[in-house]
Amino acid sequence: MAVFEGKKYKMEKSEGFDDYMKALGVGIVLRKLGNSISPTVELVKNGDEYTFNTLSTFKNTTIKFKLGEEFDEETVDGRMVKSVCTLEGNKLIHEQKGEKPTTIVREFTATDLTATMTAGNAKCVRYYKAI
Repeated sequence: MAVFEGKKYKMEKSEGFDDYMKALGVGIVLRKLGNSISPTVELVKNGDEYTFNTLSTFKNTTIKFKLGEEFDEETVDGRMVKSVCTLEGNKLIHEQKGEKPTTIVREFTATDLTATMTAGNAKCVRYYKAI
């Protein structure tokens, strides 16, 4: 079991999130809300299936996936995408394909999580601490 499986991480800092949401076509009201929350995330493994939970005061989301297998996903901002997640060492790479393709690379350690999100030319980095 990897050191990050089943561990919760709380966001402490975010850089470039507004530009990232703009690139995805998210409206001003939802962007203001998105910039005001600090979600907690958790990756849980059960057999060969993973569950990634995102908890916040705005909305809780859960995705379930098997590594390398495409799945349907509704993003927090309501977009429907086809996603594939792969694991390279301690990096979870999450590719979302749809009208506006995105890539989220989550790099885990026992104490930290760094999520780098890219949509077009917009890049966001969010920093989390284990809780």
